[in-house]
Amino acid sequence: MSDPQTDRTEIAGDDEAGDFALPQRLFDDVLDAVEAGDAAALEALLEPLHPADIADLLEQIDGRDRRALLTLWPGVMDGEILSELDDNLREEVIATLAPAQLAEAISELETDDVVDFIEDLEPERQAEILAGLDAADRVAVEKALAYPDYSAGRLMQVELVRAPEDWTVGQTIDYLRAAETELPEQFYHIVLVDPRMKPQGYVQLGRLLASRRDVRLSDITEDSFRTFHVEDEQGAVAYAFNQYHLISAPVVDDDDRLVGVITIDDAMEVLDDEHEEDILQLAGVGSESELSDSVRETMRQRLPWLAVNLVTAILASVVIGLFEETLVRIVALAVLMPIVASMGGNAGTQSLTVAVRALATRDLGSSNSWRVIRREAVVGLMNGAVLGLAMAVVTMVWFGSPLIGGVIAVAMMLTLFAAAVGGILIPIALERMGVDPAIASGPFVTTVTDVVGFFAFLGIASMVLA
Repeated sequence: MSDPQTDRTEIAGDDEAGDFALPQRLFDDVLDAVEAGDAAALEALLEPLHPADIADLLEQIDGRDRRALLTLWPGVMDGEILSELDDNLREEVIATLAPAQLAEAISELETDDVVDFIEDLEPERQAEILAGLDAADRVAVEKALAYPDYSAGRLMQVELVRAPEDWTVGQTIDYLRAAETELPEQFYHIVLVDPRMKPQGYVQLGRLLASRRDVRLSDITEDSFRTFHVEDEQGAVAYAFNQYHLISAPVVDDDDRLVGVITIDDAMEVLDDEHEEDILQLAGVGSESELSDSVRETMRQRLPWLAVNLVTAILASVVIGLFEETLVRIVALAVLMPIVASMGGNAGTQSLTVAVRALATRDLGSSNSWRVIRREAVVGLMNGAVLGLAMAVVTMVWFGSPLIGGVIAVAMMLTLFAAAVGGILIPIALERMGVDPAIASGPFVTTVTDVVGFFAFLGIASMVLA
């Protein structure tokens, strides 16, 4: 069997885009080892891999091979790998682990990772895992679980480094060296607190090490300092991290006392999850859709949105039915109708995607919404004019009718205009009504583009070609 590190080098040399992708040869070697029951060979293949890579491998092989792999090498499963797995697959994997084995696997994780790991489990399973943790960790996790879902309290970790605000650099460095075993595995700031445990600022480690021993910590604090309340919404926290380029930030309780810290990796994971959720919802495939989902789960997520689209399609068909006589007399209209609908749908999707992304990143608000709406309207009208003119020429050549060419040109202008305006107005309106625009915008925009497109095309044709 080949060395996975060698495989990575070969892949990197052949395809720069695949530098960090698992090579197919590794999958083949792992499955060969599993089929042969060769635990030593399997361990040699998996041991050098990063936990995220092992999680990817487990996600991409089928359930039978995955169960065989875990049975052959049970030592593969530690907390870091579990935390990297998709939620649905994680539940499947932990169901195969004994409580003691599971508690041991997550005992080395930071408290925020433990909370993220167990918050969606059944109460009985949570109790089993908590019972296997150290007393201090168990109390911290239980306290975090008491905070609202998707709050800063759930996102924070209690492991942090704090120092009195009147300490010097020398005192802080001496403290850090003496407290080596009690320090978090990773931290970025020293949080300064007053006697009431209220955070007053923080100092970056780099600046701490670059300063003289007699310099007071309060003299080298960072301007970026800000705190979050335990009940602040995670999405707002992640936005602030991205907006203000934060690395870490303290979390306070109702009395403004320091209770934890949020780090950039956790904040960016929230931001990434929200963007991924918006994309999935925009496509109507469910906000938690994963490649490891079962057929039944995938159907459950997608069928409702397809049903909604079916209703909108029926509405569009009703509009077409109003012009049945026109279609019977002029068959060319039936040939050209899909072009109008397709162009309108694509234009609406373009505006809708821009709007949903801008709303999610808070780039689109009351101050600039009308400017953006006007821009999209003008763009839709101009694109409609250009494409309508091109289609008019094609239609005249195709059917030899300048009138039909003029009809489709005007119809495409109106359709692309309506699609562009609808694609931006509908998500803005839904967002102001408190409805997630990523979830509900698609069917509404589809309805607008189809109804306006068909009504404009067939209505104008009925008047001009009657």
